[in-house]
Amino acid sequence: MLTVADFHTHPQHVIEGLRRRGLAHAEALVQQIIGLDEERKAAQAAMDELAALLKHRAQEIGTLLQTGDIAAADAAKEAVKQLKHEQKVLNTAYHQHVADLQEALLHLPNLPHDSVPQGTGEVDNKVIAEQACPALPDALPHWEVAEKYDLIDFELGNKLTGAGFPVYMGAGARLQRALIQFFLDEATQAGYMEIQPPIVVNADSARATGQLPDKEGQMYQLTDGNLYLIPTAEVPVTNLYRGDLLEEGQLPKRHVAYTPCFRREAGSWGSHVRGLNRLHQFDKVELVEIQRPQDSTAALERMLAHAKGLLEKLELPYRVLQLCTGDLPFTSSITYDLEVFAAGQQRWLEVSSVSNMTSYQANRLQLRYRDKDGKKHVLHTLNGSALALPRILAALLENHHTPEGIRIPQALQSYVGSVLLTA
Repeated sequence: MLTVADFHTHPQHVIEGLRRRGLAHAEALVQQIIGLDEERKAAQAAMDELAALLKHRAQEIGTLLQTGDIAAADAAKEAVKQLKHEQKVLNTAYHQHVADLQEALLHLPNLPHDSVPQGTGEVDNKVIAEQACPALPDALPHWEVAEKYDLIDFELGNKLTGAGFPVYMGAGARLQRALIQFFLDEATQAGYMEIQPPIVVNADSARATGQLPDKEGQMYQLTDGNLYLIPTAEVPVTNLYRGDLLEEGQLPKRHVAYTPCFRREAGSWGSHVRGLNRLHQFDKVELVEIQRPQDSTAALERMLAHAKGLLEKLELPYRVLQLCTGDLPFTSSITYDLEVFAAGQQRWLEVSSVSNMTSYQANRLQLRYRDKDGKKHVLHTLNGSALALPRILAALLENHHTPEGIRIPQALQSYVGSVLLTA
């Protein structure tokens, strides 16, 4: 999150950043934060003054007792009781000021990087790379291919759970597992350490990475505790270092994790969410990096190149978009989306978002490092899908379906055990 120091030191920068985010009342928000902090400071000063007075009164009582003036000492003790009551009231007020300030900061998004294009939504995202899409006039949508080869049973998923929870069958399950292993192997070969985290997290973890309060309605919450099913492995993996002070020699931290992910996706209807296009449960391989601020920009470019390389090895046409200010995730300073072309639907499907959160999450996480000179600095966090499976599988089925069967890209053949899936 943004820090109070940002508002005091660079108020105009914060105002402009929030305005770019579409917050027209940005100046009022900045003044609100500064006002809340001034109230906190005033309460702290009053507490310090009262603590000093209580210390003085305690010394005074000791002197009165030494001189034998019991009556005066008793009167002073009564006065101290009243002062302690006032101290308790002040302490409660102070902590309320701290909570109000923290809550206000939690509801403010990260500031966009200067390179992020201005816009109000996805129509203003900037295409920075796009491959030519193959002409496949007879391509089928993936749900028809999946039915033809008995790869996925959507109706059985409806029976077991509901819409958005498909059942992968036979070769479909094997292809899904092959993709997961391929993505993990590619990441570990690129220097990422594999993590197998919990898929349930507490509220502190969700708050630290920005899912709370921003995406509370999109997460599945367990009824028997303050726990949530993860919407992405970013949440538990980034929280591995919550509250830590790392040494510079321990950096960077580069992790990869495969997990199922859960998202409510409320209000999603229509043909654009049919089949695998949008699910409530899906598998994803996620990259997470913890970097020094001066290294995070280069790390973002490497993560983007890694995700692009996976799509190239899967022989899928793709494009890269830089998200505009109006489509930027709440916690991100800069985000690139990768989309694959689904020939059977004649549309682009998002399969990865690669983001630099700069210090936003690290401030929430209280995650810092100590340099070689002993100075402490806030770290930067980054994450990216490499890759999300449902739409990758959809694009494979739509782009690689032939009259003979489903052609398996060479990079996957050793994982699947064949070059072609047939009915």
